Amino acid sequence: MVATRHESELTMHDRLHMPRSRGAASGLLIVLLGIWGGLVPFVGPAFGYSFTPDITWHWTMGRLWLEVLPAAATVLGGLAVMGSASRISGSAGAWLAAAGGAWFVTGQWFSMLWNDGVMQAGAPTATSNLGQIAEWIGFFLGLGVVIVFLAAMALGRMSVVSVRDARFARERAVVADTERDTAMGTGTATTTTTGRRVRDERDPM
Repeated sequence: MVATRHESELTMHDRLHMPRSRGAASGLLIVLLGIWGGLVPFVGPAFGYSFTPDITWHWTMGRLWLEVLPAAATVLGGLAVMGSASRISGSAGAWLAAAGGAWFVTGQWFSMLWNDGVMQAGAPTATSNLGQIAEWIGFFLGLGVVIVFLAAMALGRMSVVSVRDARFARERAVVADTERDTAMGTGTATTTTTGRRVRDERDPM
């Protein structure tokens, strides 16, 4: 006769896997913010919302290093968070997105180290203080902070094995054990209430 797993037992597989819906909402928001961060420097000038140079679809090394690359990292991380059923790959995606968001926040200042003391992605083009604040928030600071926040929230959700996860894991274990016993033709019945195997009426005394 084949023993079954106790209902409170969670395997490593159970602990490392999660429903795909766990990171769907935060992952989607991260992807959308990443797309915004990668496109706004190229399309923003058409609406008077830009950093220098104030030219649409104009490629510069500053835009590559400080906007396109962190945007790409954010989008890739968000896709991993949104579609992964593994806590490992989902968490890795969240960390990648967080790194992209952090670079949005800090990259302009770091670029002064290799760009002769000048921020490589340019300066806000708005003529008013309020307009410049809006450009800083939408291009770099606010964008990066929100990405980091969403990535941290996704990490928190994926790090917890919830009651629902445990229940689904127990149900999968019972089904797997039942199918295994049926395939082996043991004719045994098992119970998960006490963690002990009980004898079916067909079992010999």
